[in-house]
Amino acid sequence: MKAVMIDKPFEIKVTDIEMPVVKEGEALLKILYCGICGADVASYTGNQPFTTYPRIPGHEFSAQIVSVPENDRNLKAGDIVTANPYFNCGSCYSCQRGFVNCCTDNQTMGVQRDGSFCEYVAMPIERIYEGKGLSAKELALVEPFTISYHALNRAAVKQGDRVLIVGAGPIGLFALLAAKAKGAKVYVADVLEGRLEMAKQFGAAGVINSGKCDIKDEAMKITAGNGFDVCVEACGLSVTFLACIDCAAFAANIILIGNGKKETTFLHSVLLKKELNVFGSRNSYASDFKAVIDLIASGRVDVMKMVSAVYPMEHADDAFRALANNTGSLAKVLIEM
Repeated sequence: MKAVMIDKPFEIKVTDIEMPVVKEGEALLKILYCGICGADVASYTGNQPFTTYPRIPGHEFSAQIVSVPENDRNLKAGDIVTANPYFNCGSCYSCQRGFVNCCTDNQTMGVQRDGSFCEYVAMPIERIYEGKGLSAKELALVEPFTISYHALNRAAVKQGDRVLIVGAGPIGLFALLAAKAKGAKVYVADVLEGRLEMAKQFGAAGVINSGKCDIKDEAMKITAGNGFDVCVEACGLSVTFLACIDCAAFAANIILIGNGKKETTFLHSVLLKKELNVFGSRNSYASDFKAVIDLIASGRVDVMKMVSAVYPMEHADDAFRALANNTGSLAKVLIEM
C-alpha cells in the first residue's frame, strides 16, 4: 500500500509499505481523509521532540471499515468511522486510575508510532467510533475538536461565562466552538488578522489583535475591569500564558492547551492573590469523541468552515510545506487518501 513518510526533517515522500497485519480484536480500516496536525508539522520541520525518523505522520482521520469481527459496538464493514489515536499502556498509575489520556507511556499515532497517512490501518475495535452519518471530511476533524472540547470540560466552562481564547489556530478555533456550545460568550486574541477574521466567522463575540494593542487593557475594557471567567491558552508561548494570567478575573480558570517549548518565568504569588485555577489538558477521552460526534451531528456547529484546503495524497509534500509557511490564512488542511 501507499504511505506518506517523513524520512527526516523537510524530506517527505509517498512510498510503498506492507499492508498492516490485523490482529485479534482489530478491524481493517481504509483511510479516507487525514488532517495535518501541528504535531505533524513539527515532525516535518524537526521540532517535535518525541518523533523518530522515518515516521508516517497522522492521527486525525476518517476511514471506512473493510473488515471487522463480530462486536458489541454495532460496527460493520462499510461503515464510515473515526478512531482514538492515543495508545495507553493500561498498567501505569494514570491508567489504573482511569486517566488513560495521561498514560505515562502514551504513544500517539504519527508521533511515537506510525500514523494514519497511509491507505490502510489495523485498529482495535474499542478505539473505533461510529460516524453517525457524518461525512468523511467531518469525521477527520473530530480528533482535533476533542482536544479543545476536553480542555473546556477541564475548565468547567458553563452558560454565561466570559471566555478569552488566546491563539486562533485550529485548536483555538475549536475551543471557540466548544465554548459557544456550552453557552459562553467568547472573545479571541491573536496577532494575525487572518485568524481573527476566522474567529469572527465562527461566532466570536469580539476579537483582540494583541500585536497592535495591550491585551490586558482590552480585556479589562471588555469585562468592565473584572477580567475573564475563563482564559484558554492555545499557543504554547510564555507570553500568551502570562497574558492569560493578566486577563483572568479573580477566582478564574486558566486552561493550557498549547504545548510550550520554552520556560516561563513569573511571580507565582499572583496565582495566590487572584486564587486562580490553572489546568493542563492532554489528549481526550472516549467520552469526548462521542460527545463531539453527537455535537456535530446535531447541526449546532459547522466544522467544515474549518477546512482551508484539501490535497491529494500524491501532493502531501505541498500541503506540509504550505502549513510550515502558514501566515494565518490556513486553518485545517486535509489529505485525501
